[in-house]
Amino acid sequence: MNIGIIGLGLMGGSFAKAVKKYSIATKVYGFARSEKSKKEIEELNLVDELTDIKTIKDNCDLIVLAIPVDNIISMMPEFLDIKDKTTIMDLGSTKEFIIKNVPAKIRKNFIAAHPMTGTEKSGPKAAIDNLYEGKTVVLCNLEENENQHVNKAFKVFQEIGMRIVAMDADEHDIHACYMSHLPHAISYSLANTVMGHEDPKSIIALAAGGFKDMSRIAKSSPDMWTDIFKQNRKNLLASIDLFEDHMKKVRKMVEEEDYSDLKEWMKKANTLHEIL
Repeated sequence: MNIGIIGLGLMGGSFAKAVKKYSIATKVYGFARSEKSKKEIEELNLVDELTDIKTIKDNCDLIVLAIPVDNIISMMPEFLDIKDKTTIMDLGSTKEFIIKNVPAKIRKNFIAAHPMTGTEKSGPKAAIDNLYEGKTVVLCNLEENENQHVNKAFKVFQEIGMRIVAMDADEHDIHACYMSHLPHAISYSLANTVMGHEDPKSIIALAAGGFKDMSRIAKSSPDMWTDIFKQNRKNLLASIDLFEDHMKKVRKMVEEEDYSDLKEWMKKANTLHEIL
């Protein structure tokens, strides 16, 4: 098949690498808006041809939207004239809001996918080999798709080495919030807390592995994560409330010098690593 990828940053660029590595695509087309991105894409040889949206629609069996979630929605009207056999697939981190905004005319073509993988880096230079291999991809509300599009998505994800999970979009957004969106909110908060209290010299001298690990994802793209927080607002607010309850709990235990309960609270947290 011919594959077109719109957005060739971490997710789209790594997807291009994967489908080329496993010879899934006869030809990989790419689309990017900025001249800086186009230059980097060409230097990295991420796609066979950088082109426009019309060429991608005319020539591709699968079109992948690897762009911020708000941009996915704003681009939808451009695909109203696609062929019945053309599959469109997004790689966004939220699903319910996107699905609700897919025009009815092309809903059967549109596969809502979320590969549960990534790094804190962005742009074409962030694209890496093997980003998808061994990872899970969630496909949502497949009952609304025609079988030919579901089969195409399964084929591609299986051939690049991913585990596939089918899930309702509402359920996905709740799980994604606690596993990904809340940790990003916490990491941004931690980074801003430290920068509001510590001077750069002290941060450089004293920042240890634990702090670096916890603050690493605060390097993630603010543009992308503002969109995600906006689209998953309800679930994010609920998760922040629960997190604040735990912060109040640990504060109370330390305040009251209740170190026995504090130790048990920490032991309970240890079991998460056993699950992982």
